[in-house]
Amino acid sequence: MAKRDYYEVLGLHRGASEQEIKRAYRKLARRYHPDVNPGDKGAEAKFKEVSEAYEVLSDGEKRRQYDQFGRDGFSRATGGPQPGAGFGGFDFGRVDFGTGGVADLGDFLSGLFGGQAGVRTDTPVKGEDVHYSLDINFSDAVRGLATEITVQKQTPCDVCHGSGAAPGGRLEVCPDCGGSGRRPGRGLRRTVEPCARCHGNGKIGHEPCRVCGGRGETFGTERIAVKIPAGVDTGSRIRLQGKGQPGQNGGPPGDLYIVTRVRPHPVLERKGDNLHVEVPITIAEAALGARIEVPTIDGMTTMRIPPETSSGQVFRLRGKGVPHLKGGGQGDQFVAVKIVAPKNLDVRSQELLREFARLNPEDPRPKIG
Repeated sequence: MAKRDYYEVLGLHRGASEQEIKRAYRKLARRYHPDVNPGDKGAEAKFKEVSEAYEVLSDGEKRRQYDQFGRDGFSRATGGPQPGAGFGGFDFGRVDFGTGGVADLGDFLSGLFGGQAGVRTDTPVKGEDVHYSLDINFSDAVRGLATEITVQKQTPCDVCHGSGAAPGGRLEVCPDCGGSGRRPGRGLRRTVEPCARCHGNGKIGHEPCRVCGGRGETFGTERIAVKIPAGVDTGSRIRLQGKGQPGQNGGPPGDLYIVTRVRPHPVLERKGDNLHVEVPITIAEAALGARIEVPTIDGMTTMRIPPETSSGQVFRLRGKGVPHLKGGGQGDQFVAVKIVAPKNLDVRSQELLREFARLNPEDPRPKIG
């Protein structure tokens, strides 16, 4: 039986961020863990499938290989999880929930939902950060860019303002969890789970908000103005404070991190804050010197080639590179010249070159051989 695509397993699209992958895995791992579903072979199989998908997609290099080669090609190319390899001996009690290491399921759920069942914790919790990948042109990365992006995230309900109660209604203690927001989990381990009725809030509206169903949050999109500073490169991160997921129990919202991916320039190559380009010149220009046109990020500029210039010689254009991201000037541009021999010479041109060689019997290779 053919195995499903890893993104499909986690219910994600291929452009999902690291935060979305971790969030989807945590949700599914809690749902299908064998301790939560004792004796349920179907849940155990789904947990194995979810864990295998997360192992690949949470690793940047493995994910790139998987996106490039597909499932079977990835397994052959990288030694990744092989079709049908199984998870014999897998310790279902200790799982990587994306928290920085392997953790016990009971400890994980207990920490996630605020300790032991029946004990309410109203400590404000900061919302999760959101990561957004933004593709920009080479020139925009050098000069800076003001743009807008659309981010999908949870936001406080506009109708109930996060209370979960219908307008004008009152809040009351959840009768299912007694106001703790948590319920004892199932299985052999002592775990806790968020209360399904109040969604972990401990209180419910006497008449729930019809828009959010009593959750106090809705999933939607937000249009955000973004200013990308001059000098960013692929992998640069711009932090927008308070633009992430909403906090809990009155906690502050998380932050939004914009990660830039810069498209390559057709001619210029960037190395740090310096730019590099190779420009062809003729034999006459190299021997006699000349003024030539050179491409820069600001357009074409004129550069002087001195007489007796050798192929491969490098010249510097000061201040023609990329602005330093933290301010304080900018890099340079380096121009490497390459002598290009003429083609399709006529008889007269060939005679002139032979005469030139007779008049200039210089050996450029005296130390070779």
